[in-house]
Amino acid sequence: MTTTTAVLEQQLAALPAHGYRIVPVADLLAVLRQKVPPPASLVALTVDDGHVSVFTELAPLLRRMPVPVTLFIYPSAIGNASYAMTWDQLRVVAAQPAVEVGAHTYWHPDFRRERNRLGADAFAAFAAAQLTRPRALLHDKLGIEARYLAWPYGIQDEALQRQAQASGYTAAFALGERHASTADNVFALPRFLITDAVGVRGLLARLAGGPACVP
Repeated sequence: MTTTTAVLEQQLAALPAHGYRIVPVADLLAVLRQKVPPPASLVALTVDDGHVSVFTELAPLLRRMPVPVTLFIYPSAIGNASYAMTWDQLRVVAAQPAVEVGAHTYWHPDFRRERNRLGADAFAAFAAAQLTRPRALLHDKLGIEARYLAWPYGIQDEALQRQAQASGYTAAFALGERHASTADNVFALPRFLITDAVGVRGLLARLAGGPACVP
C-alpha cells in the first residue's frame, strides 16, 4: 500500500537474497491445507484495488523481476475511476504469466457499516451481490475464474465467510498484521499491510517472526 516502485524493487531483490521463496498464493494455500507447519521461507505477494499504477509501475517491474503476484480488483472502479486501470490495461497485466486476478468485492464496501445500516435480509442480499458480481464481471470481461477474495479493510465474519464460499471462492484474505498458519480459517487468512515506510528492513523483520506470510 502506497509503496514506491524503488522500494518494492529493493524488497523483491532482498527476499531471495535472504532465503525467501516468493510463491503463488495457490502454492502457499496448498501448504497450509496440509496442516503441517509450513516452511518459514514461503512468501506470497498480493496487491489490492486495481489502481492504474499496477499497469504503469508494477507490470513493467514484474517483466524485469518476474515473481508471482495476486491482484485483488474491485470491478466498479475499472474503466470508471480516474485512479483505476481500464479493462484493456487490466487485460494486459492479467496476461503476464505470473499474475493472477482475484476479487476485492464489487465496490469495496465497509461491511461493518453496511450491516449496521441495513436489515439482516437486505445485508445478506447486499453482501451476496458484492461477492458474486466481481466473479461474473471478471469472467465476462477477461475470461477469468476468480478463485480468491480479499476482504475490504479486512472486515469479515463467519457469515460472510460462508457467503464467500457459497459464491465460488476457495480462499479469502483479510489483514491482521501476522503470519498465516495452518490454524487459520482459509476464508480469513491474515496479511501484512506493507507501506513505503516499512522498507526492506521492516519487511524482513516481519517475515522473520513466523511460519508463513502473505504481505
